[in-house]
Amino acid sequence: MRAMPFNWQDIENHMSDNIENDEEEFAEATLIEAIENQIESDNPPAAKATYNKLTLVGIEREEILQMMAHILALEIDGILAEDRPFNTAWYEAALRALPDMPPGVRLAEDE
Repeated sequence: MRAMPFNWQDIENHMSDNIENDEEEFAEATLIEAIENQIESDNPPAAKATYNKLTLVGIEREEILQMMAHILALEIDGILAEDRPFNTAWYEAALRALPDMPPGVRLAEDE
């Protein structure tokens, strides 16, 4: 049996992809945990109101949490990009508008 030559670039790319996937999964889990905490504490009130509204129209819990986490991620991106405080008014308005996303924003599975 002949040894297969290693392609270090393929190994490095695979490892990098795994790290990126792990980081994305961690970020998503953290955002969803934050949303669950907001719903449970009713702070901001728009979180619980949005969750209840979307549940009533038949959207599954996992999908609701993903949509809400996406809105939170958008606001966090804005904070980092613009070096500004959390925009509570925008965040609550964006939550209340769900399942419609803010203009120009699409969830990955919608693309």
